[in-house]
Amino acid sequence: MTQSDDQQIIAAQADEVHRELIIRRNNETQHTIQTISQCYPTTLDDLWEACTQADRLERWFAPVSGDLRLGGRYQVEGNASGEVVACEPPRSFTVTWDLAGDSSQVAVRLTPEGDRVRLTLEHTHTGDAGSVFWAEFGPGATGVGWDLALLGLTLHLVAGMDRSGDPNSFARTDSAQQFIRAVSRRWGEASVRAGTPEVNATAAANRTTAFYLGGEPA
Repeated sequence: MTQSDDQQIIAAQADEVHRELIIRRNNETQHTIQTISQCYPTTLDDLWEACTQADRLERWFAPVSGDLRLGGRYQVEGNASGEVVACEPPRSFTVTWDLAGDSSQVAVRLTPEGDRVRLTLEHTHTGDAGSVFWAEFGPGATGVGWDLALLGLTLHLVAGMDRSGDPNSFARTDSAQQFIRAVSRRWGEASVRAGTPEVNATAAANRTTAFYLGGEPA
């Protein structure tokens, strides 16, 4: 596969993904559910292995250490840690997602659809309804990260590409920057659909884009 083919995959990726956001507020508590899903041209067993085996995860997501089984604890290098709280091979697993003193939950489901398999990731978080961080960045703070992960999985499964030894180098390419802008905008649109005023959602999306690209908000 040529570099041009890779760039075409990246350019098409934003439209291959389905995103949903639910925001519920109760007094001073905010409950959010971010859902991101995509179909992959592979088998159920292969996709399960890609999502649960350390050697496969390192190729497209990140190095993951620990005891990757029900009740075990894991650590994503340079990112979250947590516990595997549910696991039904080869269909689903749920983990706690503990990062920077904050705890949330991530559930992954695999569903065959014809000759493809859909991966659906649901990230659930309960926190302060007045969160300054949420007001500043909105759902894109985590959503863009999950979009980048699904892109990595696409390149791994479709193009046979492994993640770069320097993940930050990818964000410096033109195709990656266009992708980040596109998916950040889409998370802003999801926020509007979930009830966020458009001006606030757009501003948060612009700040998220700037954060991932290392620049100033547009």
